[in-house]
Amino acid sequence: MSPLEGLSVNAARRDVAARFRTAALDSPELDARLLIGAVLNLDHTALSVQTSRIVTRDEADAIERHVLRRIAREPVARILGVKEFWGLDFRLSPATLVPRPDTETVVSAALTFLQDQKKLASDIRIADIGTGSGAILLALLSECRMARGIGADISASALSIACINAENLGLAERASFVQSDYMAALSGPFDLIVSNPPYIPSDQIDTLEADVRDHDPRLALDGGEDGMDAYRILAPQAAQLLLSGGAIVVEVGHDQAAAVGKIMDASGLTVQAPPRADLGGIHRVVTRAKPL
Repeated sequence: MSPLEGLSVNAARRDVAARFRTAALDSPELDARLLIGAVLNLDHTALSVQTSRIVTRDEADAIERHVLRRIAREPVARILGVKEFWGLDFRLSPATLVPRPDTETVVSAALTFLQDQKKLASDIRIADIGTGSGAILLALLSECRMARGIGADISASALSIACINAENLGLAERASFVQSDYMAALSGPFDLIVSNPPYIPSDQIDTLEADVRDHDPRLALDGGEDGMDAYRILAPQAAQLLLSGGAIVVEVGHDQAAAVGKIMDASGLTVQAPPRADLGGIHRVVTRAKPL
């Protein structure tokens, strides 16, 4: 019998949060609320209203399964199979990264470029390379109502999830997806290319937090010996497939902005904006443009 059976919702939440604190999880209260709310089909407000509701045996067993997975360092988003990004809900699979707040910086930088070019309301073409769940592309399409986009990924399994997300978000008519090794299967021109490519140096992957190391697909993490392999491929491809005046916006690792900028410059792309910092103050995004 689960120790949560027969407890009130409030007591169960406190119990789970205490177990998460003992396991040294970073956000025990939030994780407890999200997991219990998902099992009981209660949002934050409903959980606050129904604090005295009694947890049934089946509910307690389901919560317990979630709790054990979280204590084993499986991310909450993996357990629930969904993650919010840019205010939108994205389904996940083992083939996709969990979209992270840092990556919203890519969306912000891309929108700033389009606004500066007065293209936010234009019929433009966007390519998202290594699209995974489709998060970056679909976030941009949700803001750019006349834009069309294509998401490319080498993983067919990831693309199937991206297609589902496009359908669920009502964006399938403006989004298409293709299996491709970077941009090899794409034909331009594009007004905007975006990417959160693999950028972790190979020998650093085993040192990552267990949430990432053990649950994110290695293919989406491993950037080669120095973490720069993807940018060496993307830069010349972008120089070929961008429209004159178009831009490529890429996420980079915490100490990679300068090096990635030099790779882009060597392909004839020019500085469009200084590196953009994420909420932690880390230079997270590099933007380069194709000269007019």
